[in-house]
Amino acid sequence: MNALIPAAVFGAVVALGMGAAGYVAGSSQAPDAVAPAASSAPDRAAVEAIVRDYLVTNPEIMIEVQQALEARQAETQRVAQTEIIRSAESQIFNASYDGIIGNPDGDVTIVEFFDYNCGYCKRALSDMEALVEQDTNLRFVLKEFPILGPDSQRAHVVSMAFRNLLPENYAAFHRDLLASEARVTEDEAILAAVSHGADEAALRQEMQNPDIIAAFQETYALADQLSITGTPSYVVGGEVVFGAMGQEVLAQKIEEVRAENPS
Repeated sequence: MNALIPAAVFGAVVALGMGAAGYVAGSSQAPDAVAPAASSAPDRAAVEAIVRDYLVTNPEIMIEVQQALEARQAETQRVAQTEIIRSAESQIFNASYDGIIGNPDGDVTIVEFFDYNCGYCKRALSDMEALVEQDTNLRFVLKEFPILGPDSQRAHVVSMAFRNLLPENYAAFHRDLLASEARVTEDEAILAAVSHGADEAALRQEMQNPDIIAAFQETYALADQLSITGTPSYVVGGEVVFGAMGQEVLAQKIEEVRAENPS
């Protein structure tokens, strides 16, 4: 995109310059005078040369234009995301298939889109744990969003099946699996599930539940609407926060939500 901006700006400035030249040429005539066609047309090459020289002499203008464009695009995206969060509030914050850590009745909810094989998600685990420990009124919703290949997809099927069978043990299972330094596979997820109380035969049977695939499809659709393409990504209040921003940033977002919605 950056390579296209100078050309776009150059074209826009040239158009403005030629428009201005046309206006001056026309207004310099008497109302009833008709100027020859050649004299009323601006010299395109001359205008382009003037604009080019100006931009070369003042290249900082290109940075200002790029920043303004990025700010406008970010604001457009923010407005669209806010509307989607409002219209899909139930699916985002209260889907029956999502895991919950912290206070189920908390006054602020953070929704995290995560993948068990995402290195940034693994590093962000401590942020979630610290926030939940320090804020007893925080509700953390975990949206399983396997996007890092077949291993992730199969491991998340195990995770969803485990949550369906033993929701009371899901938080501990999630922490152990996400904290794993090895690549998380279906086999490793099953071992973790069994270690947290699951019957392997019942677990494998639940892994065939078509509702699991339906839940993933709904999560993928939500992510697409919210322009979420990576993990971790968070929804806090009416805002989408991309990337592992750290405990302090998330804590600030929580306070902003509380300030907007005082109890």
